[in-house]
Amino acid sequence: MSIRLATLRPSVRRALGCAVSLAALWTSVGASAQAPALNDRKDVLPPSVLTSDDPQRIPRRPPQAAPKKQVVLKGGRVFDAVSERAYAGTVVIEGRTIKAVLPADSSDFAVDAEIVDVTGKTVMPGLIDMHVHMTYPDPDTPIDEQDTEGSGVLRGSRNLRYFLESGFTSVRDLGGVLNAPHQLAQWSASGQIAAPRVFAAGHIITGTGGHATERPITPNHGPTYQWERDGADAWRAAVRLAFKQGASVIKIASHFTADEVNAAVDEAHTLGLPVTCDCETLYIERAVAAGVDMIEHPLPRTDAVIATMGRRKVASIPTLQVYQNVLDTSGGFYGSTSRRFTMTSQSNFDVFKKLKAQGVVMGVGTDTIGRVNTMIPNPYIAELKWFVKGGYTAPQALIAATRTNAQLLAMGDKLGTLQAGKLADVIVVDGKPDETLEDLAKIDQVYKDGRRWVAEGQVVLPRHVSAPLAKPSPPAETR
Repeated sequence: MSIRLATLRPSVRRALGCAVSLAALWTSVGASAQAPALNDRKDVLPPSVLTSDDPQRIPRRPPQAAPKKQVVLKGGRVFDAVSERAYAGTVVIEGRTIKAVLPADSSDFAVDAEIVDVTGKTVMPGLIDMHVHMTYPDPDTPIDEQDTEGSGVLRGSRNLRYFLESGFTSVRDLGGVLNAPHQLAQWSASGQIAAPRVFAAGHIITGTGGHATERPITPNHGPTYQWERDGADAWRAAVRLAFKQGASVIKIASHFTADEVNAAVDEAHTLGLPVTCDCETLYIERAVAAGVDMIEHPLPRTDAVIATMGRRKVASIPTLQVYQNVLDTSGGFYGSTSRRFTMTSQSNFDVFKKLKAQGVVMGVGTDTIGRVNTMIPNPYIAELKWFVKGGYTAPQALIAATRTNAQLLAMGDKLGTLQAGKLADVIVVDGKPDETLEDLAKIDQVYKDGRRWVAEGQVVLPRHVSAPLAKPSPPAETR
């Protein structure tokens, strides 16, 4: 028997509509139990195998044996992000990794080690920002340079330097121009530019007319920044192309169908990449049902889906401060077909509090775009203060900024804490940030991959060493 809803009384139509919605949600919730698990390559690659320092885990050749002089950070406080307590200690760096974290009175390090006196300062893991846009244009970018790869690389290199000297050793770039984010990731990984590690998504994947593609069309609302795809096969193909280009994470955005998001998550997880979603209302339900790993922003969602996020370990990157900036400067979010809802400071904060109450793991990100990159670290410190306002202690907020963020990058085995064997991404803060978050603005030193990139608050680069010619010139026999 078929029933035409339009012929029924409004009250009956509403009741049937609720029943259909609940049935659809129940079906999608049930489907999520079969959501594909992340195909983490650590499960098939033994720890002895060296891999790229990203979720793709590509095997690489062992480096040529070379002397590894130790650097010893001695005399300061250690906030290791393993626990919430800072203590007097010594951090020993050898090569690219942390050799040991020792008691303050220990001398268990090489006799020829470089001793760095950090008395009165705090040694802690490098900060991680889970939501940045390094290559997006700022108001000073000429319109004909806003969607060129070269201009994007130059903007990104400049912005990454700001982050590095502000104590960030890793950032997750969730959308940029053409291949620029991946190029920056490669150059940073090889130590050729002064930059944090870059875990790049590349293009945002959305349906036609979805988030960040709305009219009026601008250079950064087009195919050089976003991929508009329709249909499950097209979404699966987009994930494969992002992987091919070097993605460390897949970013999707509403709008999309259930089939499209299911295909994207299935393909990404099969390839070993986490998926994050910029979505709202019913699209969050679809993303969570599909098995997405994270939801960006404090955008509207039901209490039921928040509870499901907590139960299914779907994380959140709340980015409260970026929307507070919008409210402070514009009074609201207007003119966007992907933001068809009201937004207030209180409603955003209410989402944060509900997420925390349901045990949703939350990471720290700023969503820096354009000129906001020049404000770093202020937006990040403000975001941490939102965490404290929402019930975190200052040490817990720092753990979210380091250990939790590393875990959400699928890099918790290499980053996020000061422990022997972890990569030596270490910062020295001239203060006690675990007690006063504002002290994070006082970065004294930054080590990434064991190399000192920042000293006395400024980026330091060694002088270029000229490579020799193959033979003396001019040749000796020349007359």
